Amino acid sequence: MDIDTTGWLDIATRVPSPNQDKRPPGVMPEIIVVHAISLPPGEFGGPWIDRLFTNTLPAEGHPFFAEIQGLTVSAHVLIRRDGETVQYVPFLQRAWHAGVSSFRGRERCNDFSIGIELEGSDVHPFTGVQYERLAQLITALKKTYPGLANAPVVGHADIAPGRKTDPGPCFEWSRLQVLLGA
Repeated sequence: MDIDTTGWLDIATRVPSPNQDKRPPGVMPEIIVVHAISLPPGEFGGPWIDRLFTNTLPAEGHPFFAEIQGLTVSAHVLIRRDGETVQYVPFLQRAWHAGVSSFRGRERCNDFSIGIELEGSDVHPFTGVQYERLAQLITALKKTYPGLANAPVVGHADIAPGRKTDPGPCFEWSRLQVLLGA
């Protein structure tokens, strides 16, 4: 797994999102944020996450879609249940994944983070291949970007406590640490 000089992952399907912009001058990724997403909630597969991140989610496609109509969000990468990896935003750009957030007193985590979505939820265990692919991706990111070499890997809930719960209680942090060799 390699990342090219423009910030794209070689193994990922590219689905560019308009929901991105430049990082502030001189700011590079310093943390990795793990998220969980399913659309509709609790359902897996289908085109809906891609459609959300490309602003083409049809409000009439599901009652929940009408509730989130107009959201402009993205992540750098999605790892589907079967391990398929989709990249929406190059790592050198700012993806809009964290929302109102803070890490160690520093606001606006989108400025200095990489956002990785896992297709999942608070109540469904993640798959083995998702953990393997996530560990491979984190290893590649840490190798490619010096600022991430000793970077913490945190959950969305860690940077937006009280507002977000993902990746949730089913995410096995210890399993990820073993795969990372920590």
